Amino acid sequence: MQKGKGRTSRIRRRKLCRSSEPRGVNESHKSEFIELRKWLKARKFQDSNLAPACFPGTGRGLMSQTSLQEGQMIISLPESCLLTTDTVIQSYLGAYLTKWKPPPSPLLALCTFLVSEKHAGDRSLWKPYLEILPKAYTCPVCLEPEVVNLLPKSLKAKAEEQRAHVQEFFASSRDFFSSLQPLFVEAVDSIFSYSALLWAWCTVNTRAVYLRPRQRECLSAEPDTCALAPYLDLLNHSPHVQVKAAFNEETHSYEIRTTSRWRKHEEVFICYGPHDNQRLFLEYGFVSVHNPHACVYVSREILVKYLPSRDKQMDKKISILKDHGYIENLTFGWDGPSWRLLTALKLLCLEAEKFTCWKKVLLGEVISDTNEKTSLDIAQKICYYFIEETNAMLQKVSHMKDEKEALINQLTLVESLWMEELKILRASAETLHSLQTAFT
Repeated sequence: MQKGKGRTSRIRRRKLCRSSEPRGVNESHKSEFIELRKWLKARKFQDSNLAPACFPGTGRGLMSQTSLQEGQMIISLPESCLLTTDTVIQSYLGAYLTKWKPPPSPLLALCTFLVSEKHAGDRSLWKPYLEILPKAYTCPVCLEPEVVNLLPKSLKAKAEEQRAHVQEFFASSRDFFSSLQPLFVEAVDSIFSYSALLWAWCTVNTRAVYLRPRQRECLSAEPDTCALAPYLDLLNHSPHVQVKAAFNEETHSYEIRTTSRWRKHEEVFICYGPHDNQRLFLEYGFVSVHNPHACVYVSREILVKYLPSRDKQMDKKISILKDHGYIENLTFGWDGPSWRLLTALKLLCLEAEKFTCWKKVLLGEVISDTNEKTSLDIAQKICYYFIEETNAMLQKVSHMKDEKEALINQLTLVESLWMEELKILRASAETLHSLQTAFT
């Protein structure tokens, strides 16, 4: 037998490979987690499966204390540990919520409670949980305007909408905040500032788990589906795992079961949903490396950029695409241009004498080799355009990192988004090259 080919050698290599994987550093000994454990234990939560740890790449998360098997319960958090609108209604804020008209939204109730409890400091019953929450967030609404300007256009537009939404939320809530003055010695304007509400809004938006809709008479009719789940919300996202998560009405606990296996001392992940990186950035403030759902969006303006301007039927073609829902969500992915993008291009590339075949195009039928090749050529030109644009944006980000050291963390996050998009575009370019080879 050749050296290094036997069973012992294979086991040794596997162990070496596993030992080379980045390990998390257990943080159970830190005072904030000791206090949180005590607080959770007083609320009937016990856990031996997980431990808080800091991991390279993902930061703070939860580490398996033992091997976890497929179908095993990862965590079961009692209802007494959840922060819901019931928590707020039953608190000192309840009377103010009940008498305020029009009724406050569930989101406003949660955000008001978070700001108020954070202000209370050591007097807050929720202090152990508040202590481990992020002091700041990296959602686009929290980024500096000059950093937002470096985002992809579609994400930048959504980020500006998000900022406007939060600003409106703050402006429309100020009268309610004023009604809470009897609860505080300090002026409520200094407590319920825009920055304080933004922190609370991001806390709910990025960390809340989903509960079945409930309706409370003292709150508005907006869906009341959010709950903050201390400790459980330390679980990070991975697009490569699946879990079963829900509130169990029988045990009155929020439970998560894994559909994967985890070795001892590995980081345990959950999946927030099949989101692309722009959605993850917008809603949660991070980018997932090698995300299988990641893509690069093609706008209507770019879609027609390389089409002949003399096409008299172009407006009609655009109208057909719009009527049949083929003008949005056109993308490049790891496997190349999406079916929707190629279909839209095939319709746009129809020759005048073939225009009556547009329904067949939408059904996926091949009209002609010429149409197939032309649409691939246009897709390739769009892909190369995006590659150039992405490289240019990466240069801009790099220059700003040199000039604006205070923004280094925000810029590094934006840089990672562009880097992932560049990888996707290069993969798409290779796929397009292979497809085009069939026509040469």
